[in-house]
Amino acid sequence: MKKIILGAFMLMGAISFSQDNGYFFGSLESNSQWLVPDDGIGFDAPEDRFRSNNYLQFNYSLGKFTAGIQYESYLPSALLGYSPTWDNQNGIGTYYLNFKNETLDVTGGYFYEQFGSGLILRTWEDRQLGINNAMKGVRVKFTPTDNLDITGVFGQLRNGFDVSEGVMQGLDANVNLSGILNIDAVDLKLGGSYVGRYQSNGPNDSIPANINAYGGRLDFVANNFYGSVEAITKDPDVVINEEQVTSPQLFDGTALQLNLGYAQKGLGINSTFRRLENFSFYADRYAEGNVFNEEVVNYVPALTKQHDYLLSNIYVYNAQPRLLFSDTEKRSGEVGGQVDVYYSFDRESTLGKYGTKLAGNFSYWAGLEATYNEAEQTYDPKFIGKGDRYFRDLNIEIKNRWSSKWSSVATFQDVIIDKGVTEGGPLGTQGDIRAQIAVIEATRRFEGGKALRMELQHLWIDKSRKNVDRKNWAGAVLEYNFSPAFTLYAADAWNYEGEGEIHYYSFGGSYSKGPARFALNYGRQRGGLICVGGVCRYVPENTGLTANIVVTF
Repeated sequence: MKKIILGAFMLMGAISFSQDNGYFFGSLESNSQWLVPDDGIGFDAPEDRFRSNNYLQFNYSLGKFTAGIQYESYLPSALLGYSPTWDNQNGIGTYYLNFKNETLDVTGGYFYEQFGSGLILRTWEDRQLGINNAMKGVRVKFTPTDNLDITGVFGQLRNGFDVSEGVMQGLDANVNLSGILNIDAVDLKLGGSYVGRYQSNGPNDSIPANINAYGGRLDFVANNFYGSVEAITKDPDVVINEEQVTSPQLFDGTALQLNLGYAQKGLGINSTFRRLENFSFYADRYAEGNVFNEEVVNYVPALTKQHDYLLSNIYVYNAQPRLLFSDTEKRSGEVGGQVDVYYSFDRESTLGKYGTKLAGNFSYWAGLEATYNEAEQTYDPKFIGKGDRYFRDLNIEIKNRWSSKWSSVATFQDVIIDKGVTEGGPLGTQGDIRAQIAVIEATRRFEGGKALRMELQHLWIDKSRKNVDRKNWAGAVLEYNFSPAFTLYAADAWNYEGEGEIHYYSFGGSYSKGPARFALNYGRQRGGLICVGGVCRYVPENTGLTANIVVTF
């Protein structure tokens, strides 16, 4: 079947050369590494020292039709830290055929879809995280008017080069109430979603074969204010830990997310509250809790500030929506939120003469407070309560452009995190880590597109606490742009009070030419969580040479 689809696609490509209104587009991405032993960090290179993830995508559009195919290879093994599902694999990863006109949008094959904020359903690809949970099946989107759209999906989620055992179906509708009711003062939108999974329970009738989730949401914009509320409930299901059923009871799940903000020229305030209780959802019940985010149905990112400096990325939060009912750990979800404040000073003011921006963020996340009955294997949670603190972050950032040549960024962060979060559990047993991180970044611009960027960073551990982890760190980055196309850099994160006083150094650069970009670097990778958009994966410490090539066409 795949060969037939590929052949049809190649035929369409050949026809395209004689069609004035048809065109090709696509991309090539190659990420490779050569791992080397490093006694300095205790890294023994694996037998497959060379590893490579490669993606070749072709798309062809002709009138109202678009077709696409993506070939992937992970030879001889996938990059370190990626799921072993990909090791020594290659072939056609995804393909699709789409028809779209003014009212109808139909896709067959693999597709990506999101209902609402993604809390109930989101399929997406993130190559840096090793996630591709595209749905294989059919998606139909119907937009009869500007004020109404309805989307239906049916299929199975991708799992490596295979698909999930569970079969998914879903329906989503969005209504523009302001447009229907002719309301000009408020922009009001209403949405509703349904997502279901069918998976055979075999001879075990105590495990439900069908699990459904239902959700509703309301969004509004009124003058300078905006907000939204989304609530979801999920049918009672078994509790899975390490592919084993851990309780004879069935437990339902719920999710509630509130957002409220205010924006005007020079000022923005945004706040989010979220409560998750037993709200992880997978296309295969036995994939629950896997560390590679395989077959995950819903999108539950960590709602915290996404830091991007060497040392501010050491203690990052990973959302904790699961219910665990085991001898070693009992927890039922998370509750918390964050507040962001943005302020731009007037250019006429002393502080903002050349452009000054201030950003502050506070986030707090805790486990749900609950009473657990071990004898009956049940629990009684509170709506908020006083559960164990998992994470707290308070940070401030000041950006200033001093002149046409000089700009700077100053950042300070005070973070507290449960040690178990950084290591993937168990939570609440290893104590908190508290750290303060300071970063100063400066950029000097020169003529001809040249620029020099410098960073100095330091992380202080609160040594009065039980858990001091690896103690203090210092970091520095030096980057020079010879032109907008050519950049070289050197960086070092020095754990100068930790065991071995290890330097996590790296150096490299990148070069761009038209639609192509090539990057090469060598150095040590600090082990821990790597997060993109609030979703994380664990990367072991390693040393090696990494190359990246991206070409779009």
